[in-house]
Amino acid sequence: MLIGFALMRSTQKMKANIVSGPTLAIVVISLTAHIIRVVSPKFGQLVAEEANRYGYLRHIHSRIITNSEEIAFYGGHKVELQQLRQAYNRLVTQMNNIFIQKLWFVMLEQFFMKYVWSGTGMIMVSLPILMSGTSLQKKNVNDPISRDVLNSSVSERTQYLTTARNLLISAADAIERLMSSYKEIVALAGYTYRVAGMMQVFEETAQGVYHKNMIVENNEMNGIIEFKDGKPIAKGRIIYTDTPNDMTITLRAIPVVTPNCDIVVSSLTLCIEQGMHLLITGPNGCGKSSLFRILSGLWPIYAGELHIPRPVEDKPCMFYIPQRPYMSTGSLCDQIIYPDSREDMLRKGFTENQLRGILKMVCLEHIAQRDGFNAVRDWKDILSGGEKQRMAIARLFYHR
Repeated sequence: MLIGFALMRSTQKMKANIVSGPTLAIVVISLTAHIIRVVSPKFGQLVAEEANRYGYLRHIHSRIITNSEEIAFYGGHKVELQQLRQAYNRLVTQMNNIFIQKLWFVMLEQFFMKYVWSGTGMIMVSLPILMSGTSLQKKNVNDPISRDVLNSSVSERTQYLTTARNLLISAADAIERLMSSYKEIVALAGYTYRVAGMMQVFEETAQGVYHKNMIVENNEMNGIIEFKDGKPIAKGRIIYTDTPNDMTITLRAIPVVTPNCDIVVSSLTLCIEQGMHLLITGPNGCGKSSLFRILSGLWPIYAGELHIPRPVEDKPCMFYIPQRPYMSTGSLCDQIIYPDSREDMLRKGFTENQLRGILKMVCLEHIAQRDGFNAVRDWKDILSGGEKQRMAIARLFYHR
């Protein structure tokens, strides 16, 4: 309001039309605002969809972290990786779409504000001079000395004002860039630290290095676990059996040790032959589940030898039924054949009728009749605890 009042006073002093400038500003601002509103993308819907896809990606990450052991038992890392990549690619596609929409919209918006509105402002400022009733050239025509002094004073003041204005704008822009760069560098340092830590964990995992919060070397451990630089060394060996149809599993002097170096069994020797039915019982914490973690390669072997059949097509030769059956994301068919894909199922020669027969064996045929094999549901919430256990047994029959 103050600026408008000052411009109006200046216009009146110049004896120019006080209606043309505000009218021009109202017309230009209204027209550009209408154009921006009409061509503006629906950013609300785009951002909502981006948040939805981002939440789904976080959900998959959380599900994998929560059920990491069950996924490792099943050997379902490839299926989970594929689903994770699909969710990530959907998020990237949506983000790129938003960036493209923002690009041309911001360009149009900046064009209106920097050029159209600035040009309109220049026209408004020049209107009082162009439309003034008194010509500046007619003033002081009969007094050359007075006119020269006036022109010199005005030129000097204009020069100082322009120079100071440009210097202040440059200084403010430089300070703003420095502050913005500092924030970006600090943020980049934080991201770099996290990524470096992640890469270090990947390298140590590939080298078989396992960390513990507190490791105490005592006489009991020194006879079973060897340490180097305060870290335990996994010196055990895994030997794959190359004899066809030999499904014998042999453990020779293998200690059952947790990743925290808590010794559960000092030395375990066991031979499980094909067709043998073996039941392992004992109190809680005696190492029943730990034995299967060693057999599946989830825990390191610190001593001894483990003889197991060689994996076929990068899939383990043993199939496990975890204590907590894992229900993946997908259809009912995907639950039965997990961790196989539809292509793997067809390559093995399975049909829906055979899958229906497997469900009938475990008394889950009613689920296929109700929802069908292609229905995608949140099966961990739909199936009861007993139905989840039977679904795990159905997977066993499929992979048998």
